[in-house]
Amino acid sequence: MLRAASRRLVAVDAAAHRPWVAIVFAIAALSAGCGAGQDPHVLMFAGSAVGAEADAIRGQLNRFHAMHPSIRVELRATPDAADQRHQLYVQWLNAHAPDPDVLQLDVVWTPEFAAAGWILDLDQFHAPTSDFFPAAVAANRWNGVLYALPWFIDVGMLYWRTDLMSHPPATIDDLQRLATVAIEQHGVPFGLVWQGARYEGLVTVFLEYLGAFGGAILDTDGRVALNSNAAVTALTTMRDEIHVDRIVPPAVLTWQEEQVRFAFQNGQAAFMRNWPYAFTLLQDASQSRVAGRFRVASMPAGAGGAPTSALGGSVLAINAYTGDRDAAYRLIDYLLQPEQLLERARVVGQYPPRPTLYDTPALAEALPIAPHDARDIIDRAVARPVTPVYTELSEILQIALHRALTNQQEPRAALEEAAASIQALLDKAGLSAER
Repeated sequence: MLRAASRRLVAVDAAAHRPWVAIVFAIAALSAGCGAGQDPHVLMFAGSAVGAEADAIRGQLNRFHAMHPSIRVELRATPDAADQRHQLYVQWLNAHAPDPDVLQLDVVWTPEFAAAGWILDLDQFHAPTSDFFPAAVAANRWNGVLYALPWFIDVGMLYWRTDLMSHPPATIDDLQRLATVAIEQHGVPFGLVWQGARYEGLVTVFLEYLGAFGGAILDTDGRVALNSNAAVTALTTMRDEIHVDRIVPPAVLTWQEEQVRFAFQNGQAAFMRNWPYAFTLLQDASQSRVAGRFRVASMPAGAGGAPTSALGGSVLAINAYTGDRDAAYRLIDYLLQPEQLLERARVVGQYPPRPTLYDTPALAEALPIAPHDARDIIDRAVARPVTPVYTELSEILQIALHRALTNQQEPRAALEEAAASIQALLDKAGLSAER
């Protein structure tokens, strides 16, 4: 019982000094069979715990305890803001804290935490990786070793208006043509809106244009590929949509997800690039002018590339300093079972990471989007660079992209400078591929 008591004291102390850290919630009571002298396994699960998502995880942890009375699970809610959650995890893990035992990570954090030695190798548990989308599994390997498993999939989508066109665009040129027609013939203020503020969302938009023209930030061997002709074409296309073709409003250069959603929701745009969360909100006729008049697809291909969707989502990993590694993996395995994933799809609207679920009536009933539409987009998902220095790499790229989009630099010059800075970053971290 000392371990459990000490955890509560740590949690209360953390909450007192950090207002944005929620108080630890007791999820399951000790089983009646545990005597006063016995100390059951106590697992701490850290992740998002707000709204419907909180209700879902609490219910699932309760059921896990009912199935495994000797394992008690406590939920430590963490900040919903990704940067604050990341900072908190770094503090915990860098101090070699033994809990939380199981961590909800953003998919781009896995290689950073793995390279630091903060999360466990999951290959030792013989995880059934073939049961999950390949792109999601690949994003959670570092140096060929699996360090996390996908919990739910987030993926970039192109929302298009069915009242303005009969089918989604097949190419980037088609997208731009239809956007122009919407403005000139249908009086829609904006042809296309996407996240253009200087933050992580801009990187994911660029990744989709980059894939459309056959480019990459790092190639398959880990070499910097950001100054390729394909990358220059992708960024030039984004810039010209704002300043030359005028189908994207200059205001997007300050917009994140919600500003983009409001523009599309109010009927001001023919196309929108956003994430799955927007779908349900857009279907609410009480607040959306486009309810029942839109569908989704991947961002289309340009010359030399393929339709591309940026991969996002959350993954589950085990703290390398846990004293309960077997129990921790048992919890992860439970949370990734089809029944639990279907519940999260139904309650929270999250896309499961198991492809076989997309052929089931249960998922069709759970999701607002047709599962085969979601599956088509997920099959085209591309991960951001899998590297321990992704946070620093992204910051470099955000600055370069925004400079080009605001006409402070030509796209090629901005990308060449970013490529040189990223190469220096990789060199410093000892991560450079052989040239």
